[in-house]
Amino acid sequence: MSQTQVIKVTKDTIKKMNSFYEKHRLNRHVPYSDFVAKVGNTTITAYTSGKIVFQGPDAEKIAAKWGQPTQSKQSASPSKKSSTLPANFSQLSVLGSDEVGNGSYFGPVTVCAAYVDKTMVTKLKALGVRDSKELTDPQIVQLSSVIKELIPYKLLIVEPEKYNQIQPKYNAVHMKVALHNQAIHLLLNELAPTKPEAILIDQFTPEANYKKYVRNEQNQVSEKLYFITKGEQYHVAVAAASIISRAAFLEELDKESKELGMKVPSGAGATSDKVAANVLAKGGMELLSKYVKLHFANTEKAKKIAAKR
Repeated sequence: MSQTQVIKVTKDTIKKMNSFYEKHRLNRHVPYSDFVAKVGNTTITAYTSGKIVFQGPDAEKIAAKWGQPTQSKQSASPSKKSSTLPANFSQLSVLGSDEVGNGSYFGPVTVCAAYVDKTMVTKLKALGVRDSKELTDPQIVQLSSVIKELIPYKLLIVEPEKYNQIQPKYNAVHMKVALHNQAIHLLLNELAPTKPEAILIDQFTPEANYKKYVRNEQNQVSEKLYFITKGEQYHVAVAAASIISRAAFLEELDKESKELGMKVPSGAGATSDKVAANVLAKGGMELLSKYVKLHFANTEKAKKIAAKR
């Protein structure tokens, strides 16, 4: 049975954990967190407040390495549907959206909206469409190409150069709200006159916050909207959107690697700092700005590494 274990640690311990779990980091951005990692089937989320949340069958065992728990509980089964969603939600015709890349220093932010008609739900599940974090990168790329042939979708890719132009005006959450809204709006236009029974956004910010930011957008989508974390567990449409987004992100990273002549990593760990320092040595800030999100702390770290060489 899945467990949730919470501990409180110092900033020094968070730094040690960041380094310890670098190879296990996930390409996921959780608000107010330093990193998200996964060891086996257990997810570790480290918040800037010092709170560390371990979720999974080995939560208690892994947490014990770092400190004493402040709380421990058995978590509900992932298949248990949220009371906020309509009955039999997984079998409805749903438009789902998800994003990838927001927490990675190199590479773009990719957002996908995907529509799965109720007649396609069983077929997609049979193909293995599920949470992208349970799939290998080659599986994701292969599945994405199959999914794109089967269902309507809209994919938006914000390259680092464009991201750096937008970022001073849009914080990370505002940018994701704008991108999700635009992808959903464009897909709804393509689907018309067909209308989904529901729109499910893989939740990355409180619903009230999303609605606050979306008021600034020209083409606001507000009807039949639902927000829930781990949305891929509630409808295959979000899983499909996640896979398409992830595949696009991986393909862009691969393109960057070829252009730069060096392996470009995902995430925002120490490896990213070193590779960025190599890019700086090759072409300075002008070159680096084409491949990274400049406002990340990695930029200053890379400058320091490059200066010592």
